[in-house]
Amino acid sequence: MRTSGILLAVSSLPSAYGIGDFGQEAYSFIDTLSQSGMTLWQVLPLNPLGYGHSPYQPYSSKAMDELYLSFSGLVQAGLLPKLPPPFQPDATRVDYDAVRVYKDRYFREAFNRFKPSFAYQQFLENQPWVRTYAIFMTFKSLHQLQMWSTWQKEFKTWVHHRALDLGPYETDIRYHQFLQFMLYTQFMALRDYAHRHGVQLVGDIPIYVGIDSVDVWTHQSQFLLTPEGEPTFIAGVPPDYFAKTGQRWGNPLYNWDVMQADGFSFWIDRLGYNATLFDIIRIDHFRAFDTYWKIPASCPTAEEGAWIEAPGYAFFDTVLKQLPKLNIIAEDLGDLRPEVLELRDHYQLPGMKIMQFEFPIYPNASGTLPPAKDPVLPKHAIAYTGTHDNQTTMGWYDALPVKSQQQLELFLKPYQGTIAERMNQVMLDSAPDIAIIPMQDLLSLDDQARMNVPGTIGSPNWEWKLGNFKAYETLIPTLKTWLKRAKRLP
Repeated sequence: MRTSGILLAVSSLPSAYGIGDFGQEAYSFIDTLSQSGMTLWQVLPLNPLGYGHSPYQPYSSKAMDELYLSFSGLVQAGLLPKLPPPFQPDATRVDYDAVRVYKDRYFREAFNRFKPSFAYQQFLENQPWVRTYAIFMTFKSLHQLQMWSTWQKEFKTWVHHRALDLGPYETDIRYHQFLQFMLYTQFMALRDYAHRHGVQLVGDIPIYVGIDSVDVWTHQSQFLLTPEGEPTFIAGVPPDYFAKTGQRWGNPLYNWDVMQADGFSFWIDRLGYNATLFDIIRIDHFRAFDTYWKIPASCPTAEEGAWIEAPGYAFFDTVLKQLPKLNIIAEDLGDLRPEVLELRDHYQLPGMKIMQFEFPIYPNASGTLPPAKDPVLPKHAIAYTGTHDNQTTMGWYDALPVKSQQQLELFLKPYQGTIAERMNQVMLDSAPDIAIIPMQDLLSLDDQARMNVPGTIGSPNWEWKLGNFKAYETLIPTLKTWLKRAKRLP
């Protein structure tokens, strides 16, 4: 069945409080997807944002960031008497620090009104990770959010002996437990609403976890660390199209020998939990299950390193035996060796095709354009105009050499509209079973709306958001026409 969807981070939803959340605008977005005939909503990781506000450096691979907690949901639950005054209601960029400070005081007010229920107790029993995460975040607060490897010894080593008296910290621990319970409750209600309206949720999980995370703190033997908890080697990729000196992500690398001996339990637990939240899971940087770039932690860039083989077949044999209904998208972009695609195809996992890369419009070393030939995309794949790491389609087109622009326009000649609108239509008409349009490309926005520049940290990455849905809503009839022609309506 041919389907389609939109890529839009929850943080990018319109909101009266400076950042998108699980409130009314999320429900309204699901309504519009259903009205247009789209059946997929792809989000970015929802985990607690770490260094540089990046969703790919989270404090936990299971917890959600409290920024996504909806005030309206807290009012409906009787935990706030009324909605707080709006805060940066028309913002088109997220001011993470300011929004976090603003929301926190109301979250604490809601917590003070909260009475533990049977559902809450069940949640804690069924999800024991929540208390460990709450303890981790409480300890981080006590140490001014410093990395766990720098904490005082009795806190740093608590995961080994659990001898520290937690009594003095119980209020803060319960606060973080409360936040995770409310986040889970609101998210699952949103998920159920999406399902009732024929919309599936596509989640996104980083292949690596952040060094400053509860995951590493509690599973230190499964990562390449010094005895003090510092990484000996880190993750990234060598120089490529995106970055001349490579991308030095800084995530600790897995100790695959230990993980395999343990039956990959860390991953089975992680993927199994995410499969209860999302219908489909995109795994970022799939190639690292075949070979991963191993960078000495002392190196300031990703230029120095080596490709190391990972136990990909043993991993997927074990994981898919334990989780046979797991629905995975393999992010297989970049310069790959053939074995990566063989691993992907062995397990019949759909890969990704980015339309910006598929047209023969780039001059060779002598400045000559290749022959104009329509790209042939596989049916069993996910097509995108771009991802959160790419320029927007308008920004990409504007940056192309004139000859490349002219050749691209030959491919787009049968279609009407902006360059982005024509690219959207070409993609929807293409062979892949699933086609997903980033909201920025649906709206024909330029690079001011770009979500992330790989290899860079901090502002303006991850900050783009919609001020409102007005421009998007006017496109819904057009979008439905495109989907009908492309035979992608349900």
